Amino acid sequence: MSMERGSFAARHDFDALPLSPDVDVRCAQSSEIVALSEMAHRLVPGVQIGTAELARYFTFDPQSILTFSRKGNLLGGMAFLFLNDRGHDALLLDEICLTAPETHYLASAKEDVAAIYIWAIAATGRSIAGLGKAAAHLRQIRFRGADCYAQPATVAGRDIMKATGFEPVPSFQPDLWCYERPWHRQPMRMPGAIIQARSFADARH
Repeated sequence: MSMERGSFAARHDFDALPLSPDVDVRCAQSSEIVALSEMAHRLVPGVQIGTAELARYFTFDPQSILTFSRKGNLLGGMAFLFLNDRGHDALLLDEICLTAPETHYLASAKEDVAAIYIWAIAATGRSIAGLGKAAAHLRQIRFRGADCYAQPATVAGRDIMKATGFEPVPSFQPDLWCYERPWHRQPMRMPGAIIQARSFADARH
């Protein structure tokens, strides 16, 4: 599973995306896994994982799947792989099966999350506005030390990455893009950049 289908015109750093009041974003419930799996197969090209496998990863880490909804109607979802150090290395070296990742590459509740792989965004239309709240989810203490990675499966997915600060990175993993968290970046020696870096640091809290 990779990235989504939809439209995204505005350009914002991923961690600076606005929090849309029109779309509710929360951790998925087990009763929603079937609908999310069907939606992923419909919207994301090349999806191979089935409902049972998705449920397995959801059980391993319930924070790894988010739902986007409006007025109680499910609009889409977003799934992540929260990788530990071994998983991070395996991603860069193309040694992890991203359609059926082994759980020893995933961070347990006792491990630091070393990297976040955006497994899928299954969303269209106005539900894309939920990305701001999804980014806020990834600013929790458990995740904020991890940069984000993704592979575009569609032209629209590639456009979203370009619009939110992702850039291609050298790796053995084909077409891998990375979003470096703002607080990991070297500060630029410009007054305006210092103000922006401070605002990102504050956003983590």
